Amino acid sequence: MLDTTMFFTVVIGTMIAALAGWLIYLQRKNQTAEKSYSAQNTGLQLQAYERLTVLADRIALPNIISRTNISGISGREMQELLTKQIRDEFEYNISQQIYVSADAWKAITNLKEQNLLIINQISRSLPENNSGLELNKQILGFLMNDPKGQLHILVSEVLSFEAKKIL
Repeated sequence: MLDTTMFFTVVIGTMIAALAGWLIYLQRKNQTAEKSYSAQNTGLQLQAYERLTVLADRIALPNIISRTNISGISGREMQELLTKQIRDEFEYNISQQIYVSADAWKAITNLKEQNLLIINQISRSLPENNSGLELNKQILGFLMNDPKGQLHILVSEVLSFEAKKIL
């Protein structure tokens, strides 16, 4: 009788130890998978902040004007060209919003909207037959006189701050 009791005690103890070992193994395996996923996710977030920083620089009005400065076109054609460039750049990077904070994405959206507003308002204030060169001069003049016009610098700082929080 004692031998049977001892045998069942050893078997039950072994089963409990095996179950505990198996649970510990599963827990460690899950932790390793979470660390791997977290590292991969952090990499994607950092890449998104990097791409949005480049976007902020590309749609900054001084930079976009220097890239699209075509002589001989009308102010209306230049307005259309500038707004198309901004919209195209924004749409190309729109998928990055899923990797960044809501504040960072809002900053990018506000930058795009502000730049479009500046271009359209200055274009409307000029005579109908103005040149694209005159529109560009007026936009750059506005930016030099209004510190709020340089929003791309603030947006770049926000993106940099957000990316550093991830690190």
